[in-house]
Amino acid sequence: MAKKPDDIAAMSFEKALAELEDIVTRLESGKAELDASIALYERGAALKAHCETKLKSAQEKIEKIVVGGDGKPAAEPASFE
Repeated sequence: MAKKPDDIAAMSFEKALAELEDIVTRLESGKAELDASIALYERGAALKAHCETKLKSAQEKIEKIVVGGDGKPAAEPASFE
């Protein structure tokens, strides 16, 4: 898997999602030239992967929080699916 650009790796989930939404809007408009569209798509794919990683990490943290001291779930694990 390709390495994420450093600027994306440092982004918060919210900032990455906002940029991804902007890219989707630009691509859906059909006004970008082919080369620009390809670059936008590649960046969008990297942003999507970054957001998925952030969500998975958050889910894992939440699941650790809801596990009781005896190692058994204190509540139903959170599901983001």
